[in-house]
Amino acid sequence: MLWNDNGRSSNIEDRRGLGGRAGMGIGGTVVLLVLSLIFGRDLLTPSQQVSRTVAQSDGRLAPADSAREEPEVRFVSFVLDDIQATWAKVLPQYHDAKLVLFRDATDTGCGTGQAAMGPFYCPLDEKAYIDLGFYEELKDKFQASGDFAQAYVLAHELGHHVQHILGTDAQVRRAVQQNPGSANALSVKMELQADCFAGVWAHSTEQRRILQQGDVDEALTAAASVGDDRIQKRATGTINADSFTHGSSAQRASWFKRGLDSGDPRACNTFES
Repeated sequence: MLWNDNGRSSNIEDRRGLGGRAGMGIGGTVVLLVLSLIFGRDLLTPSQQVSRTVAQSDGRLAPADSAREEPEVRFVSFVLDDIQATWAKVLPQYHDAKLVLFRDATDTGCGTGQAAMGPFYCPLDEKAYIDLGFYEELKDKFQASGDFAQAYVLAHELGHHVQHILGTDAQVRRAVQQNPGSANALSVKMELQADCFAGVWAHSTEQRRILQQGDVDEALTAAASVGDDRIQKRATGTINADSFTHGSSAQRASWFKRGLDSGDPRACNTFES
């Protein structure tokens, strides 16, 4: 991917040298439970365990770590700004999200977030969260390397921000509250739509000729690598489609490709497919 080092984005919130807090009231617990159902991630259990993790950290970012990660910070800054500039042109009502960089654990509007949850988006504070160590996991554990694989991850999370602006997540939240049994199926539709929205942004990079050879394959590999079937097979040796929360590898790659080919968010209506 061709990109320019424009420094740090004004929408980056760097908390890597800060500790988190584990306090959360009953209201926050309910919010986390509902969001866990929608987004298919256990946001509740990590928040209950996080106090021990934070207590073991002195809250400081070592200078060597800061210097090592700075090129990655500059890269995600470029990608973040490029994605949001693209959506501002596509959706008149679009407004920027913040991207929080953290280490181990941090407070969010949805409760306490933990690196073990992977990158995530919180609609209650309109912020995406990532521990940059995830990119090493993406490369080593999921065998998805390359800068456009990393860009896909950010584009997917900002796809959830687009859903929030459009009111999709609120509609899904109400549907899950009325029928908890629909949570997994609706979670899959939410995640696949976010993949498709990521593809819409990728289409714009293709049009602007900042894609390089192999970039699309990197993103498709990344999308497929985090499919529920591959994750389940790696973890348990079996696949249970009824428990999918993000979609299969084939589905995730297919919906990203649909957004990439069309460049049109209207092609991303997973709820009617």
